[in-house]
Amino acid sequence: MRTFRRLRPVRASLRWKIAALAAVTACLVAAAVGALVHLWTAHDIRDRAEARAFNTVYSAMDVYRRTGALADGAELDPAALPAPLRHPADGDRHTAYDGSVEGNLGPSYWAAQRTGGPGSPVLAVRVNTSPELYGLHRLDVTMTVASLAALAAAVPLAVYGAGLVARRLRRVSETAARISAGDLDARTGPTDGHDEVADIAATVDLMADSLGRRLHAERRFTADVAHELRTPVGGLLAAADLLPPGETEDLLRARVRDLRGLVEDLLEISRLDAGAEQPVRARVPLGAVVAEAVARTGLATEVTVVQVAEAETLEAAEAAEAAEAADARRGARDATTVETDPRRLERIVGNLVINAHRHGAAPVQVTVDGPTVVVRDHGPGFPADLLLHGPRRFHTGATGRGTGHGLGLTIALGQARLLGAELRLDNAPDGGAVATLRLPA
Repeated sequence: MRTFRRLRPVRASLRWKIAALAAVTACLVAAAVGALVHLWTAHDIRDRAEARAFNTVYSAMDVYRRTGALADGAELDPAALPAPLRHPADGDRHTAYDGSVEGNLGPSYWAAQRTGGPGSPVLAVRVNTSPELYGLHRLDVTMTVASLAALAAAVPLAVYGAGLVARRLRRVSETAARISAGDLDARTGPTDGHDEVADIAATVDLMADSLGRRLHAERRFTADVAHELRTPVGGLLAAADLLPPGETEDLLRARVRDLRGLVEDLLEISRLDAGAEQPVRARVPLGAVVAEAVARTGLATEVTVVQVAEAETLEAAEAAEAAEAADARRGARDATTVETDPRRLERIVGNLVINAHRHGAAPVQVTVDGPTVVVRDHGPGFPADLLLHGPRRFHTGATGRGTGHGLGLTIALGQARLLGAELRLDNAPDGGAVATLRLPA
């Protein structure tokens, strides 16, 4: 049964958060590994090309000095030779990187050595790295495709794994929500695995056990106190009848009567808590029962019963003669009947009306519309704490709504739950508390 409305914030699913984190992590790892492999391979290609150029010019110089001929790939003072190698200061071998692209020749490594003394030609060899760079490009493409494939496989696995965790957490959350709503028998039970989620579930169950024991002890104490007080309070009331008439006797009788009402309320709550109450249902006119309940309070309250079946009346008026339509209209205005326990229904309505007069302000209005009863006052309204957590015994919620022991709404809530009705508490936009009782059809 609902007694108040709770706003649930919109939030992203934990499953998709974990999946997004896994996807981002996989992308970062793939990018880091790809960059490292690319840089290492490119550096290795340049090192090997430099070593090959250095060794090739050594062999070509040996052939040139022995035969005077140029080995394959060797040139004397080539036009494309980089500037640092055109005029070497000594006769040693030197290398230089050339990143220019000419036709089919891509970035290359040059190695050069002067053939003789100063002014002699420079023998140079060029090692083209285009094939190796093409292989590096293919390696980059392959790693990119492999990374995307791994990402496509990792994300569903991450979603599935996160879903397992999210379902276990959702189970714990649902249990906690049921406990918060008053179902102290709700338990998460054993969960798969021995991890933090299992620890949370076990902690929630332990909390529910402890809360249940404390609440049971509180209810038992309340019931015991009420039973123990019932006899002496009855004796006080009997003794008050023996006092001589006067102001003192009236004051004492009123205080004893209030004390007896409190004890009876405590006993009623204890019976509702113990589940010992059973409704005795009968089909009764709702408007008449509500009017009788309001009259029993003795408080000035406006009661309005909304007439029903106007649609059927109009249809009958169109299809029948004027006299028959008038009879149909009068018959259709009979009060709505409901199948409920009239005594408990009177108790609910009476408590709501008394609460409105005690904690609200006049005028107090009661409206019966179909199976719905609305009790409204024009006071400060229900406090936010009561709307959030529902009515609690011995807690009125705010000093602005007056004093009292806070049992009236608690009893009304318990009786409504017993009847299978919905009791909803709210505040009117223009001020005042509104209690809506909706009986089952």
